[in-house]
Amino acid sequence: MRNHKLSDSFRNAFRGLRQAIARERNMRIHVAAAVLCILLGIVCRLDPVSWAVLFIAIGLVVVTELINTAVEKLVDMITTEYSTKARAVKDIAAGAVLVAAIVAVALGALVFIPPLLRLAGLQ
Repeated sequence: MRNHKLSDSFRNAFRGLRQAIARERNMRIHVAAAVLCILLGIVCRLDPVSWAVLFIAIGLVVVTELINTAVEKLVDMITTEYSTKARAVKDIAAGAVLVAAIVAVALGALVFIPPLLRLAGLQ
């Protein structure tokens, strides 16, 4: 299962990303939210620092969702029977996504509230 060429590594990584988007509802939700945030960023004409914060927040959520998905798939491979330990592993991985999403929402508020207030003529 070892990649012999660097191009194989990239191809496999992109395949995994495509599979996650195609098969995982939560990943599609995160991608849709990211697209909306990017479009809103264009409308708000974000400055470079705000764009950096926005992309870090998006990356944080997408990465944690990918790791959560991998953890869930691995646990499901290991056991098909109910296990409190397996459930705890899945719940903890899901908790990581929740924390990332909360941080992303907070960062999004910090990034978007000032320009939205300006666009609305309230600042």
